[in-house]
Amino acid sequence: MKYGFAKRVYHMQSSAVRDILKVVNKGDVISFAGGLPDEKLFPVQEVRKAFDQALLSNPKVLQYGETEGIPALREMLCERMEKKDIFRNPENVLVTSGSQQAIDLFARVMFDPGDIILTENPTYLAALQVFQSYEANIVAVDSDEDGMLEEDLEEKIRHLKPKCIYVVPTYSNPGGKVWSLERRRKLLQLAKKYHTIIFEDDPYGDIQFDESDTVPPLASMDDNKYVVYTSTFSKTVVPAMRTGWIAGPYQIIRMMAQAKQATDLHTNSLTQHALVHLMKEFDLDAHIRTLCKSYKDRMLLMKDIFDSGDELDIHYTEPKGGMFFWVTMPEDVHTTALLKDAVSNGVAFVPGAPFYVSNPALNTMRLNFTNAEPEKIETGMRRLVQVMNRSAAGVVD
Repeated sequence: MKYGFAKRVYHMQSSAVRDILKVVNKGDVISFAGGLPDEKLFPVQEVRKAFDQALLSNPKVLQYGETEGIPALREMLCERMEKKDIFRNPENVLVTSGSQQAIDLFARVMFDPGDIILTENPTYLAALQVFQSYEANIVAVDSDEDGMLEEDLEEKIRHLKPKCIYVVPTYSNPGGKVWSLERRRKLLQLAKKYHTIIFEDDPYGDIQFDESDTVPPLASMDDNKYVVYTSTFSKTVVPAMRTGWIAGPYQIIRMMAQAKQATDLHTNSLTQHALVHLMKEFDLDAHIRTLCKSYKDRMLLMKDIFDSGDELDIHYTEPKGGMFFWVTMPEDVHTTALLKDAVSNGVAFVPGAPFYVSNPALNTMRLNFTNAEPEKIETGMRRLVQVMNRSAAGVVD
């Protein structure tokens, strides 16, 4: 039967990362493909205790809740943001089903078909999926390792009049880079000059390898007028709780809350109450420091194996935090083709092309270093380096 789908579904695209995971999870493959934290580092006992306390505290935790999120959690989120000098009130916060829902709700209330969004190239794949599904026109801004280039950014703001500028400025996905303070200031100055909203996506900001090397979030430099800020507990507590939040101007948060009412009424209430108990009684910051140390060690192990490769012709920037290496190979190497050889040799990565808005660099790849334990990183990276060396020599399985 031919089904009459809405026209918008033809703008939806499957996630390249999810498609790759379906393949590599079926065999004996060491995967650096997914953007996954390490489940062995999850605070399982503390999470279990928090849910038990929530269930025992009051039967109402199992009842319908406020769309915006339970007040106690929103207050705690404001307290956590204050540690980053982001000062917002609970009425400026919406609790969401992960930060991915925050992106979707924002797009739903802000974008008409054809509206222009400026972003980096490459950028977060799942955000591109959302924007494409709402038929937005996504335009890449020239960037380097410090962030968007001011001249190109201003020219595109002035001529294209974008509805929004989407950025992941801190330990970005997929690039693993962190914007300089100067580039952050320039972006905010231009947003104010041209009255343009910035969507700051910050899922990785807490995964920081050097505590002394802190760059302020864009939201901390704004008076809650031009920056909408989203983050999540998926990388610091557990992804399965599916709890994130978005903070911004009241008018935007109010419209997003109305859209959320039509989507799922509210984020899981039991999980929200459990998070309140967890944050009261569990030293989340100490747990995050443990994660940072472990993930930094894994990143350095991956880096050392790359560096010890037999004259491996690659370029990368050493991540200062987050979860990813972004690697550029010689121009004649097509990493989508290379992936087939890698999987047949027991290792997987994500080719870089799907992360691009336009003009994809086909010789790029993203590697996750947080999910595999050190022993698997060493084994998997040895396999990958061999595959990369064979590719450079023109030898493919």
